[in-house]
Amino acid sequence: MGPHPAVAAIRLAVRRVLNDVAAQVPETFAGTPTDRHPAPRPVPAPAHPVFHPVGDVDPEHAKRRTPRPRPAPDAPLVLVAVSGGADSMALAAATAFEAARMGLRAGAVTVDHGLQQGSTARAVEVAGRLRALGLDPVDALGVRVGRGWAAAHGGGPRQGGGGPEAAARDARYAALDSAAERHGARAILLGHTRDDQAETVLLGLARGSGPRSLSGMAAATGRYRRPFLDLDRSTTRQACAVLDLPVWDDPHNTDPAYTRARVRHEVLPVLEKHLGGGVVEALARTARLFRDDADALDAWAAQVEADALDENGLDVRKLAEVPPAVRRRVLRRAAIRAGSPAGDLFARHVEAMDQLVTAWHGQGPLHLPGAVELRRRSGRLAFRRP
Repeated sequence: MGPHPAVAAIRLAVRRVLNDVAAQVPETFAGTPTDRHPAPRPVPAPAHPVFHPVGDVDPEHAKRRTPRPRPAPDAPLVLVAVSGGADSMALAAATAFEAARMGLRAGAVTVDHGLQQGSTARAVEVAGRLRALGLDPVDALGVRVGRGWAAAHGGGPRQGGGGPEAAARDARYAALDSAAERHGARAILLGHTRDDQAETVLLGLARGSGPRSLSGMAAATGRYRRPFLDLDRSTTRQACAVLDLPVWDDPHNTDPAYTRARVRHEVLPVLEKHLGGGVVEALARTARLFRDDADALDAWAAQVEADALDENGLDVRKLAEVPPAVRRRVLRRAAIRAGSPAGDLFARHVEAMDQLVTAWHGQGPLHLPGAVELRRRSGRLAFRRP
C-alpha cells in the first residue's frame, strides 16, 4: 500500500526538482568536499544574532521518523525555506524523505522577521521540528525588516510591490542567500503553491505592471526552486495532517492590512463564487502562458539593448525602430540596472520613459523610483543615479 495521495503528490513534486539538481553534478559524490563545492564566500553577520539549535528534538517526532542512511559528507546540499506553515512544512518533510533516498544532503532555513511577539521562540521551535525530520544543517536566522535594511542588503527575487510585505520579503531572501553561500547549497526550495501563483497574477493585474508581472513566479530562478507551483494549498495541508506535522498559521496571512491577505480571503473567494470553480487553476495557467511570451520578448529586448547601448546611453533612433513591447522592456531593464527597484517600477513609469522616445518635445528629466534620473540628450537616453 502506497502513501496517501497528498503525500505522494508532494514527494513526486520534490523528486522532480531534486532530480534536476542531481543532474547538474557528477554521477558519484565521492571525493573531498572541495572537489565538488567551491568554498562559500564570507558573508556579513546577520543584523540579528543567529539562533542556535535547541538542545533536544521532540521525542514524538523522533519516534515516528524512519532511520535512513546518512548521505556522504560531500553530497550536494539543498536547503528548504521554512516558515512553519503547512506549505513549507510539507516541503521540508518531502525533501527530507526524497533527498535521503537519492543520497543528497538536505537542510533548512527558518527566518525570524521580528514582526510579532514570540517570533524568536517560534523560529527556534520550528528549527527543532526540522532537525527532527532529519534535515541538517538547520539555521534559524533573525533579520531586521525595513526598507532601508532591504535596500542596503540588495534584496532578492521580489514579486513586486512596496511597503512592509516587500521589505520583509527582501530581508528574508537576503538571509536565505547568505545561508546558501555559507553552506555551499546548490538550491533553495520554496513552498509557493498554485494558490500563491494565482494571488501573484491578480496582484500584478491590479498594479498594471505588464505581462512580466502577470507571468507570476518562475519554477526556477537562479538558485531558487518552487516544486509546488502545480499543487494547491489544500494538498500541502492534507499532507501535513496525514504525516502528523504540526503547522503554524501566520496571523499576517489573514490580516486585511496586507494586500495579499485581502486577495486571498476576499478577492479570490468572490471570483470563485461568481465565476465558478477553477479560477485559481486558470490564473496559474495564465501565468505559464504569459511566462513563455515574456521570456521570448525579453530575449529579443536583450539583443536590442546590446545593439542600442553605448557609453552615452541608449540610441533613441534604434529604440524607435522596434515594437513597443520590446522597446519598453529595454527601458525597464535599463532603469533597473541603473538602480530602480524592480518591484517599485510600475507601468506608468515605463510609459513615461517610452514617451521620451515616441513623443519627445523637449521635456525635462524623469525621476524614477530608487532616485534614478532619466534624461534625453543628443539622441541618447541616459540613466543616472546621483
